[in-house]
Amino acid sequence: MSDAALVLDGIRRAFRQGRDQLNVLDGARLAVRSGEIVALVGPSGAGKSTLLHIAGLLERPDAGEVLVGGEACGKLSDDRRTAIRRRQLGFVYQYHHLLPEFSALENIVLPQMIAGIDRRQAAAKGRELLERMGLTARAEHRPGQLSGGEQQRVAIARALANDPRLLLADEPTGNLDPHTAEAVFDELLRLVRGAGLAALVATHNPELARRMDRVVRLEEGRLVEG
Repeated sequence: MSDAALVLDGIRRAFRQGRDQLNVLDGARLAVRSGEIVALVGPSGAGKSTLLHIAGLLERPDAGEVLVGGEACGKLSDDRRTAIRRRQLGFVYQYHHLLPEFSALENIVLPQMIAGIDRRQAAAKGRELLERMGLTARAEHRPGQLSGGEQQRVAIARALANDPRLLLADEPTGNLDPHTAEAVFDELLRLVRGAGLAALVATHNPELARRMDRVVRLEEGRLVEG
C-alpha cells in the first residue's frame, strides 16, 4: 500500500512462561494509511502494548516485518531505528511521562532539540502547540502544577512536536476521568486530523473507538476488522 504510513506484515511475538510459550502475536497484519486514525481494541493482556512497541520500533518481532513510510525496519541498525523513531514517530502513553523538573514548554522543546532543531525554533513550535491545546497560560508550569488532563495535553503536544508521520497512542485517556478523557480525546483527534498524519490508538473505551476511522481487534494474536 503506497500511501501507508505503517505496515505490519505477519508479525509474530512469543514469550516464555516457565516451560510454556505464550504466542502474543501470531501473524498480525495491518496497514494504516496517512490521514487515517485506527482504533486498536482487545481485552487486557491480548498484546496491544506489545504490538504498539513493535510498531514503534521499540521492540523487534520474532518474525514478520515492520514498514514505516515504506521502509522495512526489521534489519536496520539500532541507530537507524532510533533515527526513524525520532523523526517519523510520535508516542502518547496512558501516563504522561513528562519530565517533572522541566516546564510544559521545555518538555515540548527538548525532543525537538534532540532531533537537531534550533532552540528558538523549537520554543516557537512548542508555544504554538500549547496555544492549540489551550495551555498558553500554563507554558511555564511544571507537570506537578498541572491537572491530569493538562499533563496529557502537554504529552500530546510533545508527541506532535517533530511533525511525525505516525502517532502511536496506548490508552491515551485511560488515566483520566470520563469528562476529562472526552475533552482530551477531542483535542487529540483535532490535532491529528489537522496534521493529516496516521494514528494507531489502543483503547478500552468503545465510544472513543467508534469515533475513529476504523476499528481493528486483536484476537488470539491476529488483527481482525471491527
